[in-house]
Amino acid sequence: MSDTAVRVVAYDPDWPRQFERERAVLEQLLEPWLDDGVHHIGSTSVPGLAAKPLIDMMAGVRELDAARAAFEPLLEHGYAHEPHRPGIAHHFAKPHYSLHLTEPGSDLWRERLAFRDALRRDRALADEYAALKLRLAREYTDGPAAYTPGKRAFVGRVLADAGLTFGRR
Repeated sequence: MSDTAVRVVAYDPDWPRQFERERAVLEQLLEPWLDDGVHHIGSTSVPGLAAKPLIDMMAGVRELDAARAAFEPLLEHGYAHEPHRPGIAHHFAKPHYSLHLTEPGSDLWRERLAFRDALRRDRALADEYAALKLRLAREYTDGPAAYTPGKRAFVGRVLADAGLTFGRR
């Protein structure tokens, strides 16, 4: 994880187009392992929401262990493997993009989609989240080490309202 300051910016209407371009590439690249497509998640997937300028994506794969064969094609496409939530996801990053490979129905799958969908449905909730993120980015200028945990209670509340709790980490 980077030690650079967290930068939260105003919503960019180009983020959905950036996602769609990368999704098209990833769906071809991941086709042998893909189950349930590539989804835009995270703050850049919520219209009007301030966010870190990073397109978060999640791809459903049929079998997590078998998807290890996708590592090489992803590396060749510029992604670097960054372990995150071992046993339920493979995480990759490249400039401006973050990708999780996980099985549909995993804890990560359910959490990320439920959180995104709740923010998309409720503008007041999205605005509350934006205010929290902007405050945390101002307060924690040393990087994501404190910024990310600072969002946990909010995310937990939204997940609880959706009938979920945090799954395996």
